[in-house]
Amino acid sequence: MNLERLPNEEKLTLCRKYYFGGFAFLPFLWLVNVVWFFKEAFVKPTYTEQLQIKTYVKRSGLGLLLWVAVLTTWITIFQHFRAEWGEVGDYLSFTIPLGIP
Repeated sequence: MNLERLPNEEKLTLCRKYYFGGFAFLPFLWLVNVVWFFKEAFVKPTYTEQLQIKTYVKRSGLGLLLWVAVLTTWITIFQHFRAEWGEVGDYLSFTIPLGIP
């Protein structure tokens, strides 16, 4: 998508949609929001909607970092303790690895 062709109001609307979409357990939308709108928020000359876009980009980045931290923590804990959890660990697994843990 070429953001250069969109008017500033539509850029703000699109940025807001991606920001709120990230709350639906879709942190990938926050990543897209940060990547697409970073230049609009921090590099381009000032315009009316830029302050709101900047706020959405910062919050999207913060939400994305939080998601990455939580997901990394969960994956680390699960990989480390799955075998000790016994049957519960097996029920939480999509595939059950064979062999000795």
